[in-house]
Amino acid sequence: MSTNKVQIALVLPDLLGTYGDFGNAVVLEKRMTWRGIPAEIVNIRFGEPVPNSCDIYVVGGGEDTAQTLAVRHLRDHPGMQHAAARGAVILGVCAGIQIFGESFTRADQVTHPGLGLIDSTSHAGGSRAIGEVIATAAGGLFEGLLTGFENHQGRTVLGPSARPLAHVKVGTGNDGSVEGAVQGRILCTYLHGPVLPRNPQIADLLIEWATGTKPAPLDLPAVTRLRTERAKSAGVPL
Repeated sequence: MSTNKVQIALVLPDLLGTYGDFGNAVVLEKRMTWRGIPAEIVNIRFGEPVPNSCDIYVVGGGEDTAQTLAVRHLRDHPGMQHAAARGAVILGVCAGIQIFGESFTRADQVTHPGLGLIDSTSHAGGSRAIGEVIATAAGGLFEGLLTGFENHQGRTVLGPSARPLAHVKVGTGNDGSVEGAVQGRILCTYLHGPVLPRNPQIADLLIEWATGTKPAPLDLPAVTRLRTERAKSAGVPL
């Protein structure tokens, strides 16, 4: 850990906070605190340097203009990229999966270089993907179904160095077949909700990566009930 606390960097919430993805940082902090693991959220806003010392970095979703501003800021302040090189944990949601790749092409057909953190390219699809997503874990990465809400026009193609997070049963995800990406300790997804409150097993996976220890189970019946209701509404039993 960077200090006596696990530091969770909430990166550019003023640009990439359209869908409440800041909640992912809150879930990580709470699930560690409930287990007696000291943790704190470090807010990094537009115009501020990005430290390379944090343990977990959380990047949320945003519109095309915000996404373009964010990738410029992160290229100018490469602390997160430096942290990734030493093995820090990174969660990228929606805009995150696009700017973390090699390049992304917006709806105006202008292609922008990404941060090169994952082996992928993204482009605007012909139609917007909106609605509930249900997906199954790829390669046994986590237990249970992945659920979330997608609202994006992007389509993402993974290269050989990246692997999918999950296989889509309901919804679109990256391309109608797979959802998200995993490369090293970088995990990306198109899903909001936010994704970690809806999928606590993924939050615990990120905590395990950051601390080096598998976290003890948490008995939270309300979480299980809500996940079951979400899946049932999409027609897929948990």
